[in-house]
Amino acid sequence: MTETSDLSPRQQRLRRVSTSEVGMHTLPEAVPPAGSDDEAQYGMAGDARGQLATVARRFIHSPMAVIGLCTFFGLAVAAILTEMFWTYSYTSITNTLNAPPSLAHPMGTNSIGGDVFAQAMHGTLQDIEIALVVAVLATFIGATVGAIAGFYRGTTDTALMRFVDLILVIPVLAILIVLAHIVAKQASNWLWLAIIIGAVSWTYVARLVRADFLSLRERDFVEASRALGASNRRIIVRHMLPNALGPIIVNATITVALSIVLESTLSYIGLGIQPPNVSLGLLVDQGQDSATTEWWLFVFPVVILVVLILSIFFIGDGLREALDPKKNRVRA
Repeated sequence: MTETSDLSPRQQRLRRVSTSEVGMHTLPEAVPPAGSDDEAQYGMAGDARGQLATVARRFIHSPMAVIGLCTFFGLAVAAILTEMFWTYSYTSITNTLNAPPSLAHPMGTNSIGGDVFAQAMHGTLQDIEIALVVAVLATFIGATVGAIAGFYRGTTDTALMRFVDLILVIPVLAILIVLAHIVAKQASNWLWLAIIIGAVSWTYVARLVRADFLSLRERDFVEASRALGASNRRIIVRHMLPNALGPIIVNATITVALSIVLESTLSYIGLGIQPPNVSLGLLVDQGQDSATTEWWLFVFPVVILVVLILSIFFIGDGLREALDPKKNRVRA
């Protein structure tokens, strides 16, 4: 006799509920086997499809999302290859001063002979590195704070949310300017800048996760897991967080784009990346005075910055559509 048959009917029903919650649940048990009666409910015909495959299929069917993904990875790969194989480094000084775009210098050179193409590609890579660190840090802090506040509620929720509100009422840029001036500018390290931006960019993630958890904690699968003896930590990590992954991932992509904007803003006002290192924001700042004469010093960094940000927004919009739980019943 199997373990399931030893349980009472009520315990068997609770176990089925705790392992078959619909929505964004990603546990293997949530996918019914091929040929089951639940195939029509999950939009499956023939072989059972995992949720990741379903999300990937929806994402691929969004042209703008695919264009955004290809553009983002294209810029990242181009920046890496430029660092490895391009003739000039972003710190190289040539004998060609203020030269317009040419075969030798596709984006021209600046007033001291620096190759703008090498600098723009290094700035792109620097912005991507900062944005990814910020997204990971902000998502981790925000998801942790939001999950604890939404699950435990009461005094814990009140204390954490008042702290979040305190951060939100203070302009983010003002906090960044103060912290960047104290820490990042003195350290001249892009990682410190990423940590500073991430430390003030998690509040919206926290509020989003808290709202999801306030709804999820009342769902049947949570009650069933609790009745079966699951600890609070297991319920949060194994059951509730997978159901909130969709909004978290979408918000993480938005955080990537916003972090690039914030880094560029700080570099533009002289409190971000410091020379001899470069970023797109710093290049825009250095080239703005020559926008009407040596236009390539300003136009190329601005175009790359705008394209990079738009590509991330396209990716986020595609993920939002692909992870929408209302579209679970999608047939091949």
